[in-house]
Amino acid sequence: MTINRLPQGELLVRLMAMPAQTNGSGEIFGGWILSQMDIGGATMAIRYAQSKVVTVAIDKMSFLYPVHVGDIVTCYGTLHRIGNTSITISIETWVLRPTENEGHCVTQGLFTYVAINDDGKPVSVNRSAS
Repeated sequence: MTINRLPQGELLVRLMAMPAQTNGSGEIFGGWILSQMDIGGATMAIRYAQSKVVTVAIDKMSFLYPVHVGDIVTCYGTLHRIGNTSITISIETWVLRPTENEGHCVTQGLFTYVAINDDGKPVSVNRSAS
């Protein structure tokens, strides 16, 4: 399961996987991991857009390995593309297991956010922030 590379991008989220996030098989529920990735990506998108953002697409989502209770879960993001009203961010989830000394990439995906105003209407991304 070792991947001979380091996480790509900036750290967006770091937390410990807890028993409340388990699925029926006792592993961490994929939806919980997906939500952490989305939250982390949104924080990065907000910084670039300098406005509220909403998630409009998740592409190329891959769940590579299971996450276990007690794993330290980290999400890293890399700006992939800035459009007129959208921002696409590549997000990787890595875990560090208490019994191991190196991290493992367990999930990756491409998240697209749209900048919106207070009425929920798309607005141009503030390109001076990028």
